[in-house]
Amino acid sequence: MKKLLFVVNPKAGRTVIKSDLISIVEIFSQAGYMVEIYPTKSQEKTEKYVYENAENYNLVVCAGGDGTLDNTVGGIMRLERKLKRRIHMGYIPCGSTNDYARSLRISMNPVQAAKDIVEGDICHVDVGRIENTFFIYVAAFGAFTDVSYSTPQNLKNALGHAAYLLEASKAMFNLKSYKMKIWFDGEIVEGDFIYGQVTNSLSIGGFKNFGSKDMSFSDGKFETVLIRTPENPIELQRIINCLVVDDLSDNLIVYRKSSRVVVKSREEIPWTVDGEYGGSYKTTRVSNIRRAASIVLMDKSTVMNGR
Repeated sequence: MKKLLFVVNPKAGRTVIKSDLISIVEIFSQAGYMVEIYPTKSQEKTEKYVYENAENYNLVVCAGGDGTLDNTVGGIMRLERKLKRRIHMGYIPCGSTNDYARSLRISMNPVQAAKDIVEGDICHVDVGRIENTFFIYVAAFGAFTDVSYSTPQNLKNALGHAAYLLEASKAMFNLKSYKMKIWFDGEIVEGDFIYGQVTNSLSIGGFKNFGSKDMSFSDGKFETVLIRTPENPIELQRIINCLVVDDLSDNLIVYRKSSRVVVKSREEIPWTVDGEYGGSYKTTRVSNIRRAASIVLMDKSTVMNGR
């Protein structure tokens, strides 16, 4: 009999995954899987458990938010490098925003998502690496990027996406500027920046992602957006207006597609990775590992066409 490791975050998001657990296990069982459930305890323990145990299963499925997905992918990526073979996975989104799942058109209904996993096909998507940490869809620094991991879980569960907006509003008057030198596949950009994101997703923080109209989940390239430090309220408004209409041509905004990004600063910069704290660095190396993750999807066109 095939074996399935079911990684479940029982505290994720507004959906009470516990109420659907039996139905989901029945779907996997009827598809010929013997299911073992692992309730998550912490980010580190989840990634460690997946790394140490996933090789014993035919499929790994995680149920939770983007953070749970990130931890599962991290464990699988580390394990694949040891085994030199693929580990297939599925994702049941149960978080507050579910950016990556929405981008890949994964059902927000946990039971339907489980059905799609047993009926879907394996697709290969890019995975990012920032220093020694893997990420699935976003690494970011600067204004508001700590909101996702600093927002209390109970507030996320109660208010969903509105909780992020509430926390972001508190940070409006604490914007910090960083003097940086950035390399994009050899090109160098310098200046003072208040925000930067390296992404592989159509949605970030529940909103349509900047510059995502040309993105692909499997082209080996990230979409990077950097926001220069405005010198006055007029420049700040100009930046906001450009971002609202997804116009990245303004000289206060830097937009690049590249497989590698290196960021150097005089001070340590804290990064957010897939909605969780991702470490602080003076020199940050971000690279795209093309088609590194094998994920079961019902709609293959999202990966094939990038939308």
